[in-house]
Amino acid sequence: MPTADRRLTNRSMAFVLAGGRGSRLKELTDNRAKPAVFFGGKSRIVDFALSNALNSGIRKMAIATQYKAHSLIRHCQRGWNFFRAERNEYLDILPASQRVSDTQWYLGTADAVTQNIDIIDSYGVDYVLILAGDHVYKMDYEIMLRQHVETGADVTVGCLTVPRAEASAFGVMDTDASGRITAFLEKPSDPPGTPDDPNVTLASMGIYVFDWKFLRELLIADSEDSNSSHDFGSDLIPHIVKNGKAMAHRFTDSCVRSTTEAPAYWRDVGTVDAFWRANINLTDFEPDLDLWSTDWPIWTYSEAMPPAKFIHDEAQRRGLAISSLVSGGCIISGTEVRNSLLFTGVHSNSYSVLDHAVILPYVRIERSARLKNVVIDRGVTIPQGLVVGEDPDEDKKWFRVTDNGVTLITKKMLQAREAAG
Repeated sequence: MPTADRRLTNRSMAFVLAGGRGSRLKELTDNRAKPAVFFGGKSRIVDFALSNALNSGIRKMAIATQYKAHSLIRHCQRGWNFFRAERNEYLDILPASQRVSDTQWYLGTADAVTQNIDIIDSYGVDYVLILAGDHVYKMDYEIMLRQHVETGADVTVGCLTVPRAEASAFGVMDTDASGRITAFLEKPSDPPGTPDDPNVTLASMGIYVFDWKFLRELLIADSEDSNSSHDFGSDLIPHIVKNGKAMAHRFTDSCVRSTTEAPAYWRDVGTVDAFWRANINLTDFEPDLDLWSTDWPIWTYSEAMPPAKFIHDEAQRRGLAISSLVSGGCIISGTEVRNSLLFTGVHSNSYSVLDHAVILPYVRIERSARLKNVVIDRGVTIPQGLVVGEDPDEDKKWFRVTDNGVTLITKKMLQAREAAG
């Protein structure tokens, strides 16, 4: 790639918004923010935005945190501590710290950037890429940056192409034939089509590129507006659409695919069902999300763990895994594992069966458990003989069961079940 192109990313920074709880994930975010939720066997959700930035050539990053940030901060300190200031590389973690007043935390996504204007100034960058830290996808941000500069836009908005019937759940863009955004509509009942296809709509990904000088002035003006909610999607983007030049960037133009025929993969794993489904889909013969490619790796904190171990070879007591992902440090002792994803350090004992199970790190499963269509939170001990996924009415007495029949199990739920006798 020409050196002149690479210099564009050298003049840019990524500002990752990672302060949200993600309440639709229910108890999975009781103790951690949504970007810190585990995904894919060894990663956290936030690793995707950070890895995309790193792989795109961006070496200056900041992460704004707020809700229950300890797990996220610890992960970033352990897994993303390789930036070197002497090479002009930075990754700053920016907790909401009442920098503006003794009572004011981050009021909105734009305010999270406003409160750190002085820190961004110190980077000496020309362009700022605003990223949501809670989506799963692979994207080359350099392509989006290049479009932003070539079109002379005030803001470039990353957009998904979604069927019109599904677009009412998003903030959507109405554009002209050049890709200029003519209207920004928040969850419209009748989403507009695109100039080239009336059956699809452009939906916001929550990814924005700005010239820093322009954004800096806009943030200061917004901070002085008492009627603003200080949010990019609600306030700043509609303002630019009306008064400036806002351009849409299609995800299909910059998504990173394993093959030219592969779909443009992007997921908001913001519900228990979506989280379970996205993880289980990784067990497919050819999953839509390629985590095995070394061309665009997903970087993360990797614990020093031994290989997974499978023991026992007797009838009904055979340690095996079929169409499954099993991470390091796991011991599958006489357990049958099918279409499941096991994170680091899971220990499962004899005569148990795991079927379409997503099991977070350091779970212990005692003998003779049968678990189907489940998500098990980190550090849980499944008691001997527990059966989940066969009787929904019984499961609902103790655990959270989604409308699609996925059961979420946490320590507190098992403690309440045990206390009830």
